[in-house]
Amino acid sequence: MTAVNTVMDLSHDGEVAVLTLDSPPVNALSLAVREGLFEGFKAALASEAKAALLICAGRTFISGADITNLGDMLKGPSLEDIETLMDGADRPLLAALHGTAFGGGLEVALCAHFRVAVPSAKLGFPEVNLGLLPGAGGTQRLPRVTGPQKALEIITSGKPVRAPDALALGLVDDLVEEGKLRDGALAFARLVLSEGRPLKRIRDRDDQIAPFRGKPELFEQFRKANAAKFRGQIAPDWIVEAVQAAVEKPFDEGLALEKQRFFQAAMSPQSQARRYYFFAERTAQKAPDLPPETKPREIRKVGVIGAGTMGGGIAMNFANIGLPTTLIEMKQEALDRGLAVIRGNYERSRGARPEETEQRMSLLTGSLDMADLADCDLVIEAVFENLEVKKEVFGKLDKACKPGAILASNTSYLNIDDIAAATSRPGEVLGLHFFSPANVMPLLEIVRGAKTSPETLATVLELGKRIRKTVVISRVGPGFIANRVASARLAEINSFLLEGLSPARVDKVLYDFGFPMGPFAMMDLVGLDVIPDPPGQKTIRSWMVEAGRRGQKGGGGFYDYDAARNPQPSPAADQVIADFRQAAGAQPKEVTDEEILERSLYLEVNEGAKVLDEGVAIRASDIDVALVNGYGWPVDRGGPMYYADQIGLDKVVARLKEFEAKFGPQYEPAPRLERLAAEGKKLADRS
Repeated sequence: MTAVNTVMDLSHDGEVAVLTLDSPPVNALSLAVREGLFEGFKAALASEAKAALLICAGRTFISGADITNLGDMLKGPSLEDIETLMDGADRPLLAALHGTAFGGGLEVALCAHFRVAVPSAKLGFPEVNLGLLPGAGGTQRLPRVTGPQKALEIITSGKPVRAPDALALGLVDDLVEEGKLRDGALAFARLVLSEGRPLKRIRDRDDQIAPFRGKPELFEQFRKANAAKFRGQIAPDWIVEAVQAAVEKPFDEGLALEKQRFFQAAMSPQSQARRYYFFAERTAQKAPDLPPETKPREIRKVGVIGAGTMGGGIAMNFANIGLPTTLIEMKQEALDRGLAVIRGNYERSRGARPEETEQRMSLLTGSLDMADLADCDLVIEAVFENLEVKKEVFGKLDKACKPGAILASNTSYLNIDDIAAATSRPGEVLGLHFFSPANVMPLLEIVRGAKTSPETLATVLELGKRIRKTVVISRVGPGFIANRVASARLAEINSFLLEGLSPARVDKVLYDFGFPMGPFAMMDLVGLDVIPDPPGQKTIRSWMVEAGRRGQKGGGGFYDYDAARNPQPSPAADQVIADFRQAAGAQPKEVTDEEILERSLYLEVNEGAKVLDEGVAIRASDIDVALVNGYGWPVDRGGPMYYADQIGLDKVVARLKEFEAKFGPQYEPAPRLERLAAEGKKLADRS
């Protein structure tokens, strides 16, 4: 075995040169990896070997670009250099795939003449999730293998393709036995040599794209069908353009267009925001003060108190990963109803198979007796949002549950320390705030109490990953992170109506910014009758409910809705708003769309700064992760704190002061904002 460089070794197994790449943790395409690939293939092709095989050590094939060091892409051999070398090979090149072959890793594999994979391998182009498109031939080679329609679906979705499906698509040539990739790949290489299979480069293939040449309607229809999904994003549109170029243009011309669009995308604010968010999401699940030696406890069985909408959704998360879960209710009727709703949710799931539904339902056990929680390792309370009720429940749980069991509350607002005080085990009490519907929404706020132990925190952090939630750690504080920050914006909707603005106008401004819906449409969706008013206040929401308007589920709220729940202007809602305005003695004001947007977003920024000052959130980026996942903040904007940093905190503070003078004290800048603005710093700065 010969070391090509620090990450690549070259050995020979009979007539096959074997290139072994080993660059932990995921063989990302760093400068050293690219140098290893380039020099390794050169050495293999200069040897007497009749074929060359690329295989990776560790848990995965090449997982993609090293996005921590995108600047290094301009140093050393490029992927294009490596692919040109591979395309010029005079003997069979093979790639052996396990783990993930993503992005640039798949682009390298597509330059081999043959690909084999273990059944558990996954292939794909996730670049769109970072506001990018493949930049080393992915949009040009993939359509030549799968056809343009399937290529468009794979690249614009960013979703991985499982190896068996990749085999059916022609992306891989053979599947080999799990755990025996090297032996299987070598056997396939010898088969290729013995049969004298031709060396057909993907770049030269035309059979999958020729039928679509001169038929732009395929691409027009794809854009139209995905218009809502791609709204506001530049990368998907450029992906479609590049795939169309693969069909219509010579390979090198299409490659040049792809490369141009890749660098344009990489420099765009959208991609920069998405790359920021990528790292923010991974950082959010880390507690800086958690001792590295802390070991999470094993969770084998879960209990959930309450089988309503929230409790049932929470229970589904655990059944989905094979954890037995006991659901507790007070009455059999409520329990039966809750289990029936869960079954219905499973049966309506896309691609649901009856055997999967039965397997998951078999993990759910209903009971009316808390004593049946005695062997649970974790119990989550999801009852009525009342502190005294919750304290009573936790007192009972403390007695019913075994020592060491973690007790969690799904409260969205209440003080976890007060709840923990009702038990003899405050170190094992914390908040697990799921967002509704809990089986769908990605955000999980883990709320640390003052006495929550490191082991308890480590355990639920690990569990959050297992149930595939996006985790954010919060300290105790009213509304925690997401609800508190978002409520600052939502609280201002009364003011907008009193100033003479219509719900539709406010909603449109926020929708055009990138939110999935505006605040009034969102309240209609949630249900006006389940949203509480701030203490001591009566809002327009209350007036709507008193007028019998509860939102979509009641036929109308701020809007009327047709049978398909499409919003329509509502004269009845307009009358409620007019009465509300008259009762307040409010006079209409001139408000621009820019002011609507700034007032809405800067209130969230301001509240986020307070959350940081109070230590409720660890990092500004945690607030962004919470708002993106909990309240639909457009990821293309990065989240409110990142957005404010890009605008400049001095500008944000100046506008807040203007709004304070014009609209009221709710706009008074937070001390942290003023200080950072004066110092020329950002919210992202740890200060």
